[in-house]
Amino acid sequence: MILRQYLHSDPVGLSYLFGCGGKAAGAVVDPFGDVGRYIRAAEETGMRILYVIDTHIHADHASVGRELARAAGGEYVLHARAEAAPPFSGVDDGDVLELGNVSVKVLHTPGHTPEHVSLLVTDRTRADEPWLVFTGHTLMVGDVGRTELATSAEDGARTLFRSLEGLRKLPDYVEVLPGAYSGSVCGRRLSGKTTSTIGFERRYNAAFKVGDESAFLNLMTSDIPPPPEHAAELRARNAGLVVV
Repeated sequence: MILRQYLHSDPVGLSYLFGCGGKAAGAVVDPFGDVGRYIRAAEETGMRILYVIDTHIHADHASVGRELARAAGGEYVLHARAEAAPPFSGVDDGDVLELGNVSVKVLHTPGHTPEHVSLLVTDRTRADEPWLVFTGHTLMVGDVGRTELATSAEDGARTLFRSLEGLRKLPDYVEVLPGAYSGSVCGRRLSGKTTSTIGFERRYNAAFKVGDESAFLNLMTSDIPPPPEHAAELRARNAGLVVV
């Protein structure tokens, strides 16, 4: 399996190119910035970009997911019930995207936003068990995603609690590849480290380790940081509901 992680600083975020080099099948997760960097990297690694996946409709930066999908000739992918303009390929919990020897299982993990998905990745050349999970802004290193951007903080936190219960069931060794790191407005206690594991976060992530729903709601609805600038406008733009 080929994997490239891209760190963005203005605004802070993470995006990824990954896939099967042997079968020339790749995907990009949460792209923003220069579309050309993903196309060049795919060419350099001998992959064709089959899917461009936004884990959710972002509120902190302008996604280039649709643009990249058009340029690369791939499918633009969102959760099937995302409130977004077509065209996009809708996926739901349990769906599998195939990338040669790499398979991607979709996990619907709402809470940060209603349409949020995580992507559980298995490289069948290594094992039949999952290797890593792209968690977007549901689970990050040191924290979980804020919950008031697309709904109320309390309703979002209640939904997120259930989503995190599902992620806690993954094996400890599964690597966590998040959508943001320290400096992002989408979390409060984010680490500057850009990868982790389910096991480490289960033990040391102050929000992820909370197993009581009431305690989790109290944690998530207190000391909420200021929202991203122009959050509603960015979500509308990224959903394709506003032409820029």
